[in-house]
Amino acid sequence: MNLTQLLFYCFAAVVIGSAIFVVTTKNIIYAAFALFSTFFGVAALYVYARADFIAVAQLIVYVGGILVLLIFGVMLTNKVSGQKIQTQERNKIAGFIISLAIFLILLVTIQKANFSGISWINEIKLKGQELDPSTSTIHAIGIKTMTDYIIPFEITGVLLMMALLGAAYMARRDSGTEKKSD
Repeated sequence: MNLTQLLFYCFAAVVIGSAIFVVTTKNIIYAAFALFSTFFGVAALYVYARADFIAVAQLIVYVGGILVLLIFGVMLTNKVSGQKIQTQERNKIAGFIISLAIFLILLVTIQKANFSGISWINEIKLKGQELDPSTSTIHAIGIKTMTDYIIPFEITGVLLMMALLGAAYMARRDSGTEKKSD
C-alpha cells in the first residue's frame, strides 16, 4: 500500500466516522462540529480525485456558508427545556430501510457508470488538447462555461439577481409596515 492509498483510506475513515457520529449523537452542537469534519473530509476526497473545482465549491458552499449558518443558528436559538423529543421505533426502522435502499441504488448506479465517456473530456481530447492529470480542471470548466454554456450561465445569473432583488424588496417592505404600525 502506497502513501496515496493510505491518505485515501484515512480521509474515507474520517468522513465515515464523523458522519456516523453526526447521526448517532444527541448533542446538536457536537453533531454540527462533526458535520464540519465530514465536509472537510469530503473536500479532501474531491482533491484526491483531482476534482479541485468541486473541492473548492464544497469548502465555500458547505463549510463556509451552510455549516457556519447552522452553527450560528443553533448557538443563537433558545433551548427548549423540560421537553424530550421522542421518535417512534417504527420511524427508525422505516428510515433505516429507506436509507439502505437509497445506498444500494447509488451503489449499483456508480458501478454501472461509464466515467470514461464524459463528453467534455472527450471533446477536449478531440480538439488536440491533452488533459494532464496534474493540472487543474478549473481551466476546462471555465472554457466550457464561457463558450458552450454561456446562455444558461447568463440566465442563471439574471435569475439569481432577480431573486436577490425580490428578497431585498420584500424585506424592506416588511420593515416599513412594522414601523408604520408602531
